[in-house]
Amino acid sequence: MKNFIFISPNFPANYWHFCRELRNNGVNVLGIGDAPYYDLTQEQRDSLTEYYKVSTLEDFGQMYRAVAYFAFRYGKIDGLESNNEYWLEQDAKLREEFNIPGLKPSDMARLRYKSGMKKYYKKAGIPAARFHMVDTKEGCKRFIKKVGWPVIVKPDNGVGASHTYRLESEKDLDAFFAEGLSGDYTMEEFVRARVESYDAVIGPDGEPMFETGNVTPESIMDVVNNSDNSMFYIRAAVPDDIRQAGRAALKAFDVKSRFVHFEFFRLTEDQYLGKKGQVVGLEVNLRPSGGVSPDMMNYASGTDVYKIWADMVAFGKTEKPCADRQFCVFASRRSGRSFALSADEVRTKYAAFIKEEGPVPEALSGAMADYMFLACFASEDEVWDFAREVFLCV
Repeated sequence: MKNFIFISPNFPANYWHFCRELRNNGVNVLGIGDAPYYDLTQEQRDSLTEYYKVSTLEDFGQMYRAVAYFAFRYGKIDGLESNNEYWLEQDAKLREEFNIPGLKPSDMARLRYKSGMKKYYKKAGIPAARFHMVDTKEGCKRFIKKVGWPVIVKPDNGVGASHTYRLESEKDLDAFFAEGLSGDYTMEEFVRARVESYDAVIGPDGEPMFETGNVTPESIMDVVNNSDNSMFYIRAAVPDDIRQAGRAALKAFDVKSRFVHFEFFRLTEDQYLGKKGQVVGLEVNLRPSGGVSPDMMNYASGTDVYKIWADMVAFGKTEKPCADRQFCVFASRRSGRSFALSADEVRTKYAAFIKEEGPVPEALSGAMADYMFLACFASEDEVWDFAREVFLCV
């Protein structure tokens, strides 16, 4: 590995750590972003060999010219990545144009489109929610008659919980169609469950080099649509059934040389899909879990996932160890509410446990609320005690 292009090294703000560790491994790290060079922090600038500014990352022509410049200046490009779901398709197209190893556009149907994921879950032996490609109102009604209300409607090719709807009645269905939204949408049966994830750095042989997982008690869709507080936590250990489902999905989806975030439902009651506690496939994401999650993984596992990822890219293996495991919780408040404990009081009471705190970037606050605390605890009960105090309103 000699030359590696990293897309948007300055956002999310913690992603420069990937670049630093890759450069520490002797790789030329070539950044492409839309921020002026002198708006980058010194740490971000120091993590890069060179930086190329485009006016927008959305313009493929500008991105093509940026990659072409780096190829002319440095020679063959050995890798290209953003570690961001939003740029997954563009990354793939740039790899194809410049013959760079990694995912190509032909891989997107199974890895990006929610409808395409279903048959690979089946291949992995993992149940998944019944779905219907949104066509006509009558076609949707026939599907709803089979699965019942409510149903979830979301873009077939989408990121996060944007443009995701929970339809409770024919009135909601009429309102959805009245919006006249463009693009393909899927309609799925509603699953009563909490979301648990399998997160891993996957080596070039398709085997995990690092594994962890998180729990999201509250639906991200509800956090966005209801402007709720936001909470999730990294577990001290991955349950066996989640680990088995994650590894089975890796093989079925043929994932190699990537950071992954696979989301699963764990049923909270007996349903069509299985008994209470059953693990059900939700979504495959070929990037780290969002926002500060990589930092939380480090706190929870006593390691450095940025280095593990960079070692995977540069060497195909790592010797970075993990230490004692603990729980790391993200608890973020929605602004404009009156909480029983002020931020200062939370900080004082939990000073021995809080690792970070601060405002959530505006681009992420829709799904992650506005002011976050990261804290580590030895037990799951302590995680919930902390969250209850952070979110308790007057």
